[in-house]
Amino acid sequence: YVLGPAVEEFEAAAAQALGVEHAVGVANGTDALLLALRALGVGPGDEVITTPFTFIATAEVVSLLGGTPVFVDITADTFNIDPAQIEAAITPRTKAIIPVHLFGHPAPMNEINAIARRHGLPVLADAAQAWGAALGVNGDRQKCGAMGDLASFSFFPSKNLGACGEGGLVSTNDAELAEKVRMLRVHGQRRRYIHDEVGYNSRLHSLQAAILNVKLPHADRWNEARRANAARYNELLAGLPVTTPAERSGAYHVYHQYTLRAPNREPICEALTKAEVGWAIYYPVCLHLQPVYRNLGYREGQFPVAEAAAREVLSLPIFP
Repeated sequence: YVLGPAVEEFEAAAAQALGVEHAVGVANGTDALLLALRALGVGPGDEVITTPFTFIATAEVVSLLGGTPVFVDITADTFNIDPAQIEAAITPRTKAIIPVHLFGHPAPMNEINAIARRHGLPVLADAAQAWGAALGVNGDRQKCGAMGDLASFSFFPSKNLGACGEGGLVSTNDAELAEKVRMLRVHGQRRRYIHDEVGYNSRLHSLQAAILNVKLPHADRWNEARRANAARYNELLAGLPVTTPAERSGAYHVYHQYTLRAPNREPICEALTKAEVGWAIYYPVCLHLQPVYRNLGYREGQFPVAEAAAREVLSLPIFP
C-alpha cells in the first residue's frame, strides 16, 4: 500500500509517456515543486525567477524553502513567462528558473533553456496543467516534462490526467536529481532508518497510483477531445468581442483550461451564470499583488501584461 507495485508501475509508464528516464511519484503537485527545488539545492537567501500569473504554489514553494520568488511579466497571447524579460531579473543570488506551462500551453522552453545555460542555472518546469502538452524543440517534438532539468506534475482530480484525490510527480533525465527526490519523499532516507537529510513524508498513494494506471492510457484521447472542443469554441466565438486562446506554431496545447480574454468580463459572467453555464477566473489577483507577498516590495503596474490578464481572463468548461 506504500510505494508498492502500483506506484512503481505508474512511475515507469509515466516516464515512458513523457519520454524521460525518471519519474518519481509524490503526494501532490505542490510537493513535486518543493522536492524538485530541494533537489536543486534551493534554500535561504536564494532567488528563483518565475511568473506572477500562476497558482500560488509555484511561488509558495520558493518561500517555504527560505528563498525569494522574483517575478517576470508574461506574454499576452499565451499567458506564459516572457523569456525576453528573464535575463534582466537574474542576479548573483538567482538559483533557478520556474516557467509554468499555463492552462496547458507550453512555455517557450527553447528560449528559456538557452538563457539558463548561458547563466549556469537549472530550469524546473511547472507542468501541473500540462500533461500531454508538447513543443517542437530543436526540430523534435518533446513533451512538457522532458524539457529542462526537472518538471513537476499535479494529478489533482480536475487535471487532464487526474487521480481521485491528491497526487504528484517529478520527471527528469538526471539520475542524481531523481535519486535526491526519492530520498526526500521518504524522510531523507536512502536506507531504512538511516536519514541523510531532513526530508518529507510525500509518497504517491498506492490507490491513487492504481487509478492513474487505469486512466493513463486514455489521456491522449482525452486531450484530443479537449482540443476538438477548443476548436469548436474558437469557431463559434469568432467575430465576438473576446480574444480566444492562442496556440503558437510548434506548440501542442492541451487546454487544461479554455481561457479567453474579455475586456467586458462582468456582464458575460452574469449571463453565463443566468444560463447555468459554468465559468471561472484563473487568476483574479497576480502573485506580486497578493497580501502574502507585500513584503517583496512590488507595486501595481509593475507587470502590466499579467495585471491586464487578471482583469480580463475567463475560463469556460472544456471537459473532454
